[in-house]
Amino acid sequence: MGQVADGASSATVPASDTDAGDSSNPEPHSRGIFGRILGAFGASAPETDIDAAANTDAATVVSPAHPGIGNLRRLRVGDVAIPKVEIVAVPSTITRDELVEVFRKEGYSRLPVFKGTLDTPLGLVHLKDLALEYGFGATGGRFSVRKLLRPLLYVPPSMPIGVLLQKMQVQRIHMALVIDEYGGVDGLVTLEDLIEQVIGEIEDEHDEAESGYWKQEKPGQWVVQARAPLREFETAIGMTLADPEDEQEIDSMGGLVFMQIGRVPSRGEVISAPNGVEYEVIDADPRRIKRLRVRMPGVAAE
Repeated sequence: MGQVADGASSATVPASDTDAGDSSNPEPHSRGIFGRILGAFGASAPETDIDAAANTDAATVVSPAHPGIGNLRRLRVGDVAIPKVEIVAVPSTITRDELVEVFRKEGYSRLPVFKGTLDTPLGLVHLKDLALEYGFGATGGRFSVRKLLRPLLYVPPSMPIGVLLQKMQVQRIHMALVIDEYGGVDGLVTLEDLIEQVIGEIEDEHDEAESGYWKQEKPGQWVVQARAPLREFETAIGMTLADPEDEQEIDSMGGLVFMQIGRVPSRGEVISAPNGVEYEVIDADPRRIKRLRVRMPGVAAE
């Protein structure tokens, strides 16, 4: 789960989200999923160890492939953050109608707000605040997104994600911007992004439900989950997609695309294979591909 492209023009720049509440008031004794995760973490890794780990070299940390409580110590914020170019944010000059449209289009409950560029963040705007102030028949007076601003956390990419999880719990701020050495914005992390490193991917009501690993959109075009077994999909479409020398090393459709280009592609990127098949990346984060659109040779993109 998570957020997405920052190149923003007047209204958007794509962000990830969870529906937990934000506030600047500390609540150090709150429990729930936060307490359970951090309680289990604390039993095996004292807080002093976490703080000490924050000063270690992030380059020595290898990102594990599977979720688990140990990721809270091993992973750094930079390992899980959404890159700057994929952040959805809004300018402080945005109108109410434009803001409503961004919330409707992107499906997030929180959006960062910036002045001029994303490197000058002001805070975040919550959909709930917008609805309470200006929805349900309320006029709210003259609109200004600044009246709705809530605080953000600002963290370095080298911080262990367990430390950030504790900060989010205590300060009840569930979105953080990753700041580089020059003070510019380098990425974005939400509470949901951190929890997914422990319990696995969280599907919410905005995620598209799919039955099976793939579905056909039209003749010659499919939407395929990245974890779909490669050989099963090849059998379904009646075509071999992987090169014979690579076939034994590739198990999934996501692995096939990764092998094609040697890196994790960005959301929206289109990869053309030598056999004429096109792979459009519908959903991805900095570490993995999630969903693809596969087009057979000769099928035009919409």
